[in-house]
Parts: sequence; structure tokens; C-alpha cells
Amino acid sequence: MYAPISLPEDSCQSANSILTNHLDIVNQFANDAASKRGLIIVNPVADGEIHRCAIAGKSRNNRDGAYLLHIDDFPCGGFQNHTDGLGWQNWRADIGRKLTHQEIIAQQARIDEAEHQRRIKLHSQREKVAAKAAYLYGCGRPARNQKDHQYLIKKGIQPHGVKILGNALIVPLQDQAGRLVNLQFISPEGKKRFPKGSKKEECFFIIDGLSERILICEGYATGASLFEHSGQHIIVAFDAGNLLPVAKVIRSHFPDHEIIVCGDNDLSGVGQKAANEAALVVGGKVLIPPIAGMDWNDYLTGGCHV
Repeated sequence: MYAPISLPEDSCQSANSILTNHLDIVNQFANDAASKRGLIIVNPVADGEIHRCAIAGKSRNNRDGAYLLHIDDFPCGGFQNHTDGLGWQNWRADIGRKLTHQEIIAQQARIDEAEHQRRIKLHSQREKVAAKAAYLYGCGRPARNQKDHQYLIKKGIQPHGVKILGNALIVPLQDQAGRLVNLQFISPEGKKRFPKGSKKEECFFIIDGLSERILICEGYATGASLFEHSGQHIIVAFDAGNLLPVAKVIRSHFPDHEIIVCGDNDLSGVGQKAANEAALVVGGKVLIPPIAGMDWNDYLTGGCHV
């Protein structure tokens, strides 16, 4: 016959106190991740592993955020918004008092170890994705002209080296060593995705031009339109958050070339801000479409000119 275990009242109070403290820390972590980097963490998992989550301002099903959380004597972790270009941000809980010197050392050791393990896992995951990306790209057939894919027709652009796999247009991303490390899949309707765990930061797609001027932009269609209307070298960074990391890579390889960052004219101001920041850091210029809400593909295919 089952008999419930009776716990002393002070034990129940202690357990409730621990639970409350843990919930406070989890809420503090989720709130910090939201306010500082725009992450939306629902039911945070505090197991010391990397988990993906959504970020604000994009579709509800996006997985552009990542976080890691430890809850022990020295709660800590970190988070990243993969679209803002700011990289990984370490986090420490505010426990309501100053840590002792020994506690600071112990907490920093935990943070350093967590960061080390995160980097190992991330590298392993990205290597697997890169190998699969290279294989899939090899399986694709070259897109020969605009009529080969509905997205090309919709955007009014030519392929410029992309391929087709199944019903998706696939755009290769290379790192600064020239190695194919990722693919962007674009559906006929224009829905874009990257494989889970893939590397995008500092990676780009190139459309070779005929001058020493380099144009850096966000999207593939934008890059194709800029090339078709200017004939310049085009670097596609894939989103606003990657403009600065990519611009820095390009500047390191081409110290004497003129760089123009061709940002989007976002209603939110995100594209303009990212373009201006990237241009400032690398000593480049900025070019923004004059019509609010447009990128350069919208503007140029509408009959306007650079």
C-alpha cells in the first residue's frame, strides 16, 4: 500500500525557496536576452547546452536566436542574435549581492569552460553542415537563365552562378578562405532558409564584376540587380547583421579598393543603420534607395537607375 512521504515544514520551505530562486534567475536571463538582443525564449532550458529560439521582428517560427544557461551556485550563460552581427554575449546572473573574489574566479571558470565547449560543438556542427552543403551544391543543376526558376522571374534577375535543387534555388556561401560552407535555399515563392547550425557570419556570395569598386549588399536578388545595372563587383552578405562582418573581411583582402555598402531603405531603419556602420568601419561609402521600404532590387526593377 502506498504511503505518502511526509517532509518537515522547513524542508518544504527550503525547496520552495530554491525553486523560486531558480525561476527568478531563469526569468532574469530571458528578460536580459530579450531586452539586449531581441531573443524570444519560451520555457528556457537550463542544462548548459545550446538551444535555438526565435527573435523579435521576424516570423514566429524563426530560429535566429541561440542561448545557453547554467543554474547552479553561480548562474551564468550567454545568448546570440544571429541577425544583428554582434556575436555571442556572455551573461551572469544578478544574485542580489557582490560576489567574493573566490566566487568571481569560480564563475569566470564556469563561463570560460561553457564558452570553450560551445565553440567545440559549434565548430563540429558547422563542419558537418559545410560538408553536406558542398555535396548538395554538387547535386544541383546550374540555373541557365531567368526562366529556370520562379524566384528569378519574380525578382526580374538572371542567375549569376546559383543552382537549382528540387524546387529550390540554392545560393552558395563561402568563407574568407574561399571554401563553400553554407547554402541559402530560396523557394519559388521567395521563402529563404539556411540549414540548422550553419555558418553565416563573415560568409558571402560573389558576383564578379569588371572594376576595382566593390558593392556590398544584403540579399541575393539585390546583388543580382546591382550587378546587372552597374557591372561592378558584388558581395552579398545575406542580411543587415552580416554587412559589417563581411565588409571587414572584404576590406582586409582589398585594402585599396573602393567599397560601397548598398543598404536597404527599411521602414524600421535597420538596413540604413547597418549600412552606415559597416561603411564607417571600413572607410567606405553608403548607397540607400531613395524610396522608403525598398531595397535595390525593388528600386532598379521598377525602372529606376543607380
